[in-house]
Amino acid sequence: MTKLEEYRPKSISLHLLPLSSTGLPIITIFVRSLYENSNLDRSANNRKKIEEFSRSSRDKLVQSKNKMFSKFTSILQHAVEALAPSLPLQEDFVYHWKAITHYYIETSDDKAPVTDTNIPSHLEQMLDILTQEESERESGETGPCMEYLLHHKILETLFTLGKADCPPGMKQQVLSFYTKLLGRIHQPLLPHINVHRPVQKLIRLCGEILAAPTENEEIQFLCIVCAKLKQDPYLVNFFLENKVKRPDPKRPGVEGVREDLASPDTGQPQAEGQAAESPEEPKSAAAQSNNNNYNIVTSLLNLTKSPDGRIVVKACEGLMLLVSLPEPAAAKCLTENTELCELLTDRLSAFYKALPMSMDPLDIETVESVNWGLDVYNMKDDAAIFTGKRALISFLSWLDYCDQLIKEAQKTAAAVLAKAVRERFFVAVMEPQLMQTSEVGILTSTALLNRIIRQVTSEALLQDMVYFLLGEEKGPETLASIAQNPLRHRLIEHCDHLSDEISIMTLRLFEQLIQKPNQHILHSLMLRSLEERNYLENKPQEEREPVENGQPHDFIDLEEDPLFVDDFSPENRLSSPDWLSNSPTHSPYHAKPDGKTEVHKIVNSFLCLVPDEAKSSSHVEGTGYDTYLRDAHRQFRDYCGICQRWDWRGTPKAMEKCDLDSPFFEGHFLKVLFDRMGRILDQPYDVNLHVTSVLSKLSLLPHPHIHEYLLDPYINLGPGCRSLFSVIVRVVGDLMLRIQRIPDFTPKLLLVRKRLLGLEPEGLNIDHMTLLEGVIVLEEFCKELAAIAFVKFHASASTSP
Repeated sequence: MTKLEEYRPKSISLHLLPLSSTGLPIITIFVRSLYENSNLDRSANNRKKIEEFSRSSRDKLVQSKNKMFSKFTSILQHAVEALAPSLPLQEDFVYHWKAITHYYIETSDDKAPVTDTNIPSHLEQMLDILTQEESERESGETGPCMEYLLHHKILETLFTLGKADCPPGMKQQVLSFYTKLLGRIHQPLLPHINVHRPVQKLIRLCGEILAAPTENEEIQFLCIVCAKLKQDPYLVNFFLENKVKRPDPKRPGVEGVREDLASPDTGQPQAEGQAAESPEEPKSAAAQSNNNNYNIVTSLLNLTKSPDGRIVVKACEGLMLLVSLPEPAAAKCLTENTELCELLTDRLSAFYKALPMSMDPLDIETVESVNWGLDVYNMKDDAAIFTGKRALISFLSWLDYCDQLIKEAQKTAAAVLAKAVRERFFVAVMEPQLMQTSEVGILTSTALLNRIIRQVTSEALLQDMVYFLLGEEKGPETLASIAQNPLRHRLIEHCDHLSDEISIMTLRLFEQLIQKPNQHILHSLMLRSLEERNYLENKPQEEREPVENGQPHDFIDLEEDPLFVDDFSPENRLSSPDWLSNSPTHSPYHAKPDGKTEVHKIVNSFLCLVPDEAKSSSHVEGTGYDTYLRDAHRQFRDYCGICQRWDWRGTPKAMEKCDLDSPFFEGHFLKVLFDRMGRILDQPYDVNLHVTSVLSKLSLLPHPHIHEYLLDPYINLGPGCRSLFSVIVRVVGDLMLRIQRIPDFTPKLLLVRKRLLGLEPEGLNIDHMTLLEGVIVLEEFCKELAAIAFVKFHASASTSP
């Protein structure tokens, strides 16, 4: 037997099986019944599947035939239109419109997408006809096709079809039609009631659903409306809807302003008695703006929440166009009846809170400048990545948008928006961070504030930011009142913080602040304390201390510095444009007929302050006094350009008008700076650089009282008063005592200077390094003050008659 036969089933003998009454084996009957039942079930299932398959196949076949027929019809239509003789434009326009309305009359399948119909083609043909008609007519003349569109309320009908989205995708087609119509037609359409009313209704449909398939068409439509409003701002009054007068469609029997959607046009002729309505006059709604809806702003605000970044940027652009409209009613409605303020401040706060609690100030300062809308960041390609860079760029990008929006906004709207940023972001979010006690938190928040100050350019936002930082007080500052504004007091105190990093960062913040074009900054920090000139001696001439050779008895006769050059090359000379009229004049105590001699005396007063044994610049090439002249000239010119529009006096306030009896207080800010300057020999090199940098920038300001107080060595100070010159004199006195106790002082000083300039490699530590670095900074600062004094006096002499 083969192996195959072993596995074959063996036959069963039927005679061995029990028989039934019919004579057949019972197993045979059982098998036959099972077979018949299974066949019946199988045939029923198969029949059902065949019927379902046939039905779906028929549906697909019908749809395919309809789609093929639709495409064939469209192709045939285009061929007929190309070959047939051209009809007059109006007849052609009416034909296309009636073809659209006949579709709704004849079709029974409302589920087929609009792209499977001829509707898009007919709408495009209508647009082409309107464009052609306008190009063939004189500017401003309305043709019969446009008259037909307005008279038969075609835009109203299209709005109804778009709102119902019938057939599917019709809303996109309607939005595209509106956009192209407003974009292609040059004559003003929005003043017509049958245009701006359906446009307003369509605006309400935009932004209703986030990430809707029509978002792209919605934002394009809204932006073209914004562009039209920018061209003719008065039209915005058509889009300020009165909430009181709008009827509630859910309340039956309410009589109000009825909308013309009840009888949409179907392309059939109207009754002869019906005439086109005249354009509706916009309401002068300035007094009723609290009851107005600004729906286009609301729709744009909704689209700023889109997950698509391109949609967000376009929505922001539209908002920027709307805020710049000069209409007062629109500006008031924008700030009072929309959530624009909340959007700006809430998003700004959210981006700020997303920043890490600790960041390197250098990273914050050096991150590339960010323009809103161009917030494109690729982490893989970034070689200078650090923790929080993505969040920092997002914050700075949105800050830039807020700044630019307020800069472009109508004046009253800008003030409201800036105030909202101040209250909802600066006060609510930033102030607690600046007032904390954690040194790491203080350093990070101060660095961020410094970056914000540097980036803000809008006048309104800068003003509110300054009020937030320094307060709004304008009266003279007293020692008892310096703590009235806790944040201002804390920031100024941080200039003299135990942490050198915090001190440096805060000094840089104030250095950035005093360069901003805002008058209140300088008034708050300095001018209100110097306004009455009560730092001067108030005694009559006969009661003053005796003088010798025209100077007080305690005045040190300073020798001329050999580095001072009396003549200057023509390129270093200042021209005399109008901005020099603000330059200070000579002090009455030492006015000389020869202005040049006076400059010579004042410059040498600063150059001779540092004793010869403490000078090291003469031993290094390119470090003379004249190197500061060019920078002083440029910076003074820049400051004069900034201060030109301020109401600063050209000459000091007359002594008889000054309140010299009131006690003098230099102000909290100058007090901290003078205290820091007095410790210049004991402070780190970087701290000294920033202290002197702030003082030199204050000295450059073209205000006569600032010049007199900071740059005039010859003023007679009142009892207990100090000036910048007197502070430096005390430092020099201390220095002369210390020099005697340090062996080889001058060689060590020169070595330190060369190391700072990179002319000598770092070697062994040098004793008294802090003192030596402080002496070098002091010498350079005196040369800088001398250059500033020369430039300012020379400018004054050039403009004097």
